[in-house]
Amino acid sequence: MRRYLVVVEKSGNGFGAYAPDLPGCVAVGATREETEEKMYEAITFHLEGMKEDGMIPPEGESFAEYVAIPESTRKTAGVAEKKKKYG
Repeated sequence: MRRYLVVVEKSGNGFGAYAPDLPGCVAVGATREETEEKMYEAITFHLEGMKEDGMIPPEGESFAEYVAIPESTRKTAGVAEKKKKYG
């Protein structure tokens, strides 16, 4: 079984998703659940197409990490960035 990271992003009118290890493999939907279902179908279709074309599907190598930033740090970090950029 292969595993691929799927990034789901909220947009102005729904959700979009992509798999970094499968360039061009994307899906959109009105809800997160719909988008995830469509993304599963898109990945399956993408991998089947690769096999039909004699290509070897890549291993999933991407990963994600959440970084927690304290509120007080976010406010001062923005000021420091502006000083560097304009200062």
